[in-house]
Amino acid sequence: MATMSSSRLFFVVIAVSICLSCFSLIEAGNGGFRVDLIHRDSPLSPLYIPSASRSELLRNAFRRSISRANHFNTSKLSPDGVQSTIYPDSGTYLMKISIGTPPVEMLAIADTGSDLIWTQCKPCDYCFHQTSPLFDPKNSSTYRDLSCNSKPCDDLNSATCSSSGACEYMYKYGDQSFTNGLLASETVTMDSTSGKPVALPKVVFGCGHNNGGTFDKLTSGLVGLGGGSLSLVSQLGSSIGGKFSYCLAPLSYNATSKLNFGSAAVVSGEGAVSTPLVSKSPDTFYYLTLEGVSVGEKKLAYKKALKSSNDVEEGNIIIDSGTTLTMIPPDFYEEVESAVKSAIDLEPVPDPHRLLTLCYRTAQDFDVPPITVHFTGADVVLKPINTFVKLEEDLVCFVMIPSNDLAIFGNLSQMNFLVGYDSVDKKVTFMPADCSKH
Repeated sequence: MATMSSSRLFFVVIAVSICLSCFSLIEAGNGGFRVDLIHRDSPLSPLYIPSASRSELLRNAFRRSISRANHFNTSKLSPDGVQSTIYPDSGTYLMKISIGTPPVEMLAIADTGSDLIWTQCKPCDYCFHQTSPLFDPKNSSTYRDLSCNSKPCDDLNSATCSSSGACEYMYKYGDQSFTNGLLASETVTMDSTSGKPVALPKVVFGCGHNNGGTFDKLTSGLVGLGGGSLSLVSQLGSSIGGKFSYCLAPLSYNATSKLNFGSAAVVSGEGAVSTPLVSKSPDTFYYLTLEGVSVGEKKLAYKKALKSSNDVEEGNIIIDSGTTLTMIPPDFYEEVESAVKSAIDLEPVPDPHRLLTLCYRTAQDFDVPPITVHFTGADVVLKPINTFVKLEEDLVCFVMIPSNDLAIFGNLSQMNFLVGYDSVDKKVTFMPADCSKH
C-alpha cells in the first residue's frame, strides 16, 4: 500500500508571450513545439487570490467541476444555435495567445470540452467588461472574414449569412452565456519553450461582437481544444501529425506543466500504455472505454444502471483536463467506495461542505490502497495524489464521486502522467512521469 501525503490540486494557465521573430508552423513542426502551463492559482496567474486558503481554492475547484459535469449532457444541445454544454467559467485552464498582425495578446479560457476559438472584437454591440483592449480587426493585415459558403461556416450548422455574405456564428454555453459575431481567419501566435514563438496562419476563429454571461473581466474569449473540426488542435491537424500531449505537475512541485504539439507530443517509453479513442457524437469530447476499476487486488467490472447487457459500452467515459474530479455512475461508484472503505482502517466522515462523498478525519498519513483504472488495453495505476486530496489539516477526501451524467476521467486522476492524444492512430497514451521535468 502507498502512504497518503498532502495531495495537490492544479489549475493551469497556458502562459505564452510574443515577440517579433517567430517560427512558422512548418518550421516548428519539424521538431514539434511545447508551451508552458502555469497553475491557475499560482502567484503567476492573473486569477491568483492571495487571501484565499488552499481549502477554499480546492472547494471552488470542486464546485466548478460539478457545475461543468452537470452540463456535459448532450440532451442540452441547443436546437437554435451551437451550444457547448459547460459553464464557460468552469474551465481549469487559461491560455495566453496573440491574434493578428501586428499581434494582440489575449487571455482566454482553454477548454478541452469545446471547439470554437473566439475573442471579443471591435465594434462591440454588446460585450462583457474586459480589462485588456478589444481586438480590432481593422488594425490587422491578416484578418479575413469567412464566407457563409465556406466549410468552417458549414461546420457550425446554425450559422447564418450577413447581408454581405459573411458567416455569422452563434455559440451558447450551458449557463446561457454566449458569443455571437463573424467567423474569420487570422494569424495566431504562441510562444514555445525553445524561446521562439510559433506563428499559426489562417486559424479560423470567432470575432465576437455580441458576447455576455459569466466571463471574467481578465479574460477576453475562449480557445477550444476539443476534437471537433474548429478546435485549435484539429486546425493544426497534419502539421502536428494529429498529436498533442500534456504533463500536469502537482502544485507542491513549484514547477510549470507543459502542453506539447507534434513530434514533441509523442508519448513512449517504460510504463506507457495506450487505449483506443472512440468516435462518438458530439465529436468535441475525447471518449475512452472504461472496463473496470481495481482497489488493491479486488477488481470491479464497470457497470451502469439500466444496462440490459453485460457487455461494456464503447466510449462510456470521456477524458477531460478541464474537470477536476473523476465521475462515474452511482451504482458503480458504490462498489468502488465500498472497496476503498474496506481497505482503509479509519472511520469515514461526511464532507462538511457536501461536495465529496468519502472523507476521513486524520492528521496522520495513512495507507491508501493502490487503485487501477482499467481502460481497454491500458491499466492506469493511480498514486495517492490521484485518488485523495487533503482539504484541511485533519481532513482528506476521495476524489471520485457519483454522477448520473456522462462519466468523466478528471484532471486529478491525470496528475504526474504524460498524457498523449493521437487523432491519426486514434489512441490516448498514459505514462507515469515526474511532470516537473517534462
